[in-house]
Amino acid sequence: MTRELMILRHGKSSWKDLSLEDYDRPLKKRGIAASRKMGRYLVHRKLRPEIIISSTAERARHTAVLACREMGITERHISWDRDLYHAHVHTLLNALSRCKEENKRVMLVGHNPGLEELIAYLCANGTPLPEDGKLLPTAALVRIAMPDDWNALGHGCAEFVELVHPRALTLAGRVKDDV
Repeated sequence: MTRELMILRHGKSSWKDLSLEDYDRPLKKRGIAASRKMGRYLVHRKLRPEIIISSTAERARHTAVLACREMGITERHISWDRDLYHAHVHTLLNALSRCKEENKRVMLVGHNPGLEELIAYLCANGTPLPEDGKLLPTAALVRIAMPDDWNALGHGCAEFVELVHPRALTLAGRVKDDV
């Protein structure tokens, strides 16, 4: 498999202002820090995506911008997609099908449960479930090896590569055991 999909769930959001609609909820300080950590992790591992597709909901948008800043990617390189807000698998697959043939590494930033459903749909070898039972908590990243054609993403077509939780990283974005 020659392509890679990185799935990043938005950072921890704030419920402080109950007058806000769900779509408009911002990140908490913890969500901001975790989003930056994930960007630094990708830099440290030399996993800079060629294209970033993100939900336009405030918490996902801010997560994408913060991670991209850490990677040296400007906001104008992010493809914003309102349909990714609480999207189902078919909507996420449709967004990926619009990737160009030359895009070898793509990052998708969005929301659960759709992202976890996408991972389960794509990965034939299953996914290791962490001890806490949460595959994709806030600001977690999953890497998936993808087939050659972004338009041919069927059930079980991909291979699970890695799951990274922000709490497993140092402030510099390195895995704690890798310091």
